[in-house]
Amino acid sequence: MTRIPVYFMPGMAASSSIFEKIKLPVDQFEVFLLEWIQPLPQESLKSYAMRMAKNVTHQNAILVGVSFGGVLVQEMAEHLTVRKIIIISSVKCAKELPKKMKIAKSTKAYKILPTSLLQDVEKLIKYAFGNRLKKKLQLYEKFLHMRNKEYLDWAIEQMICWERSTINSKVVHIHGDADEVFPIQYIKDCIVVEQGTHAMILTKYKWLNTHLPAILLA
Repeated sequence: MTRIPVYFMPGMAASSSIFEKIKLPVDQFEVFLLEWIQPLPQESLKSYAMRMAKNVTHQNAILVGVSFGGVLVQEMAEHLTVRKIIIISSVKCAKELPKKMKIAKSTKAYKILPTSLLQDVEKLIKYAFGNRLKKKLQLYEKFLHMRNKEYLDWAIEQMICWERSTINSKVVHIHGDADEVFPIQYIKDCIVVEQGTHAMILTKYKWLNTHLPAILLA
């Protein structure tokens, strides 16, 4: 039996280590992990997606993307022949973006976000108040891959200003009903994960390991 190639794309700034607890049957699937690369100056998301698509070397592969990575794999699919696109904790089109992101787009408020703070997570951890916040920051520190301000400014702008209006028919959407970044009231036609937050690739890996193989094969 020929194994199905599955390419995983992490969320904004994250490394592929966020998928470390995702286990697919090795006799059915061959897993490939993608990483963010530095965008070129003034690069469009479409141009970036074209460059990233070159890392997918199989025909009829399945692309799996989390959050902004879900947006990216939809754009990558424009340059590939894919079997299916799975997005997790993400959006299928600009209509599904929450109101606060739409406001940020119209006001350009995203341009004043202090993204430089994320370059030194260790200092944030040192001065964080409360164990819960410290644990969140330590988790962030573990999985953060792209820290430079240029990437973060670019990624936030591309996410907020994404203009896709037509949903790709090959997209299968998995979404948590407690997602705090992309609230489920704005999301249509998705597989709902109960109590799934925006970080459910980490917190609901047991659900994903149980259900993902069938979703990939459907």
